[in-house]
Amino acid sequence: MATQVTVKNGNLDLALRKFKQKVARDGVPSECKKRESYIKPGVARRAAKKEGIKNSKKRNRKDNRD
Repeated sequence: MATQVTVKNGNLDLALRKFKQKVARDGVPSECKKRESYIKPGVARRAAKKEGIKNSKKRNRKDNRD
């Protein structure tokens, strides 16, 4: 699907910024990065587990501060 942004009052910088925000919100850059190379399912599971552990530790630190 094509992403369109209107240029108002000749302000190309603002239009470009809006376009980049829309594209990033749709997840295009992360999808391209993910498809650059094949990741084995086992490696993906390990990375997801590691990320989950990291996030839970981060959450625990945040909860303990309060």
